Amino acid sequence: MASFGVNESRIGASKLESQIYCIKYTLFCFNIVLWLFGVSIFALCLWICIEPGFNEWMKMLELQKFFIGIYIILIASLGIMVVAFLGCGAALMENVTLLYGYIGSQLAIFVFGLVGSCVLLDFSTYDSSIQPLIRDVLHRLINNPQHEGSRQILRMVQEGIGCCGADGPVDYINLRKPLPSECRDSVTGNSYFHGCVDELTWYLEGKTAWLAAIVLASCMIAVVNAVMSLVLIKAVKKEEDEAINYK
Repeated sequence: MASFGVNESRIGASKLESQIYCIKYTLFCFNIVLWLFGVSIFALCLWICIEPGFNEWMKMLELQKFFIGIYIILIASLGIMVVAFLGCGAALMENVTLLYGYIGSQLAIFVFGLVGSCVLLDFSTYDSSIQPLIRDVLHRLINNPQHEGSRQILRMVQEGIGCCGADGPVDYINLRKPLPSECRDSVTGNSYFHGCVDELTWYLEGKTAWLAAIVLASCMIAVVNAVMSLVLIKAVKKEEDEAINYK
């Protein structure tokens, strides 16, 4: 009977060891994926920040608030890369203290990434906070035709993205201003239907959609990693308790 109990405990210990092995290497693989996501996020943020011409456009249109979410996510991406690397070590070493610290860092990444995504989307999507800012700037430019700088900025925007006014040609009609040539299609001669507010917003959406998607996916992986780390901690503690009892 005693021999049967010893064999049963050995079988249980072997199963527990297999479970720990499975969890920690799954966690290791998830951390590799999270690190790759962090690199992708960092590269996309850097590309948006240093893209030739884009920064100049945002400065001329006084839309620097767009970059607030980008900067938050850029910092979060650095944290993701560092924490994912350390998480691999914590999982492989089965260090309980490091795993608790890793869980805290994953929750911080989740919050930071979620906040960054919300801010980014609030300043780059349709019906978001960026649209009133664009509309206000464009109305000021249209109302100031005597200033060469205003005319040049407005011409560059309308010709560059194929739009007219803030909300369409009606802006010039309401303000009793002549419709400029850059508001017309060079082929058909007809005025552009869409205003620059919508066109600029759709342009910004195209830049940030993939970035926001990857950040939110990283937040989801961070939660999964935190849960798996907690399961690993419990399994390691159970293994330690059984080892003590076996002695």
